[in-house]
Formats: sequence, structure tokens, C-alpha cells
Amino acid sequence: MIPAWLAFIDALAAAALVLAGIVGAHYRFTAPFVGFQIFVLGFFLAILALFVGIVALFVTRKPPRRRARPQAMAGFVLGVVIAIPVVFKIVSTAKYPAINDITTDVNNPPEFVHAEQLRANRGRDMTYNKALYAAAQEQGYGNVEPLALKADPGTVFAQIQALASRMPGWEVTYTDPKTHTLEGVATSSLFHFKDDFVIQVRAAGGGGSLVEMRSKSRDGVGDFGVNYNRIEDFFARLRIENASG
Repeated sequence: MIPAWLAFIDALAAAALVLAGIVGAHYRFTAPFVGFQIFVLGFFLAILALFVGIVALFVTRKPPRRRARPQAMAGFVLGVVIAIPVVFKIVSTAKYPAINDITTDVNNPPEFVHAEQLRANRGRDMTYNKALYAAAQEQGYGNVEPLALKADPGTVFAQIQALASRMPGWEVTYTDPKTHTLEGVATSSLFHFKDDFVIQVRAAGGGGSLVEMRSKSRDGVGDFGVNYNRIEDFFARLRIENASG
């Protein structure tokens, strides 16, 4: 009887914490990382409910303990519903290295100018740490390259400004037409994590342009591949615009 009720109570607590973490962060009742920590605590409770539920199902398989089987089943099922999607996410992103600052040029990365003035970044070192990130980026993502385009830097920068303004969850915070540099903040849809990004267009040798980009998370050590995929997605959209134009 005790394992059945323990599984049921653990599962209810897990569901409450997961919901509180998501709702708290999404509606800004808590900071994004605090909401995520609450969510993670709920996930671990769901794992506990899952395993205790298995024990409880075994214990309640025969009379007279069968009366507690509904609680055992509810705890197990709820634990599975909460834990399995998270486990799948962890497994599917395990290939990504535990870094959260990605750039297309580890030797001469575009550096943030305006981002350091944002209140959330005050006191933070926004310079690129090559010793910390470069080797891990190479090992985890291979050669992340700038995007080469045939148009001149001025034309490409105008395209980038227009495209960045339409990107879901992006807010452009700074533009410098003289250096063809754009900075902004990308906000995730669920927990509202904020990442800073900078895009710079440089003249390519022999003509044309090179689009350099860097994306850096404000929270955590790893990023589940978010910054890398942000660069790849933006470059893919930019390629399509240039191909169609």
C-alpha cells in the first residue's frame, strides 16, 4: 500500500513542479533559469515516481493489496508521461558539447559592442574565450564557417537587417551601418531564455561578402545546440533569399 501511495504522491508533486516551472518562467513570475530548475526538480521526482510505481505495481498484483493498484498505476503512468519526453530530449541533444558560445570564426570572432550595456549583461565578460570554447566547438560541431555571398557588404547588411527583424523571438538591439554590424537578443518560446547574438558582414577577398555570426547564451553551461542551430537556421534563410533574389 505504501509504495502505491508514494508513487502517486510523487507523481502529483512532479506534475505540479513541472507545471510551476514552465508557467512561472513563461509568464515571467520567475527568472527563466529559476523556472528551469523547478522544472528539473519535477523531472527527477517523475523518475522516482516511475520506478516506485513499478515496485508498487508488482506489490499490488495480488489481493489483498490490489485495492491500491489504481494509485500505483496512476503514479507510474504520470511518471512516464512527464519523464519520457524529457529523457528523449536529453538523449537527442547529448551529441552537443557543453558550451554556450558559438561563432563562425574562432580566431577573429565578431565581438559584442552594445550587448554589454544591456542591464542583464552588466558586469559580464562578453568577449569570446577561445581557450574555453574553440576546441569543444570544433569537436562537437565541426568547422562552423561564415556564409559567403556574392553581393557587396552594404547590400548583404541591408538583407540581414530586414531578415533579422522578421525572425521569431528576435529583437534587434543595435545596428552599425559603418561596420555592417547588428546585435540582438533571441528569446526562447517556452522558458523565455535570452541569448545574445551579433552578426557582422565583412568584405571577402576577391569580391563579395562574408557573413560572420556569434550566438551566446546568458544562462547555463550547455545550450542543447540552440546557438549553433540558430546560426545555421539564419544562414539557411539568408541563402534562400539570395538564391531567390
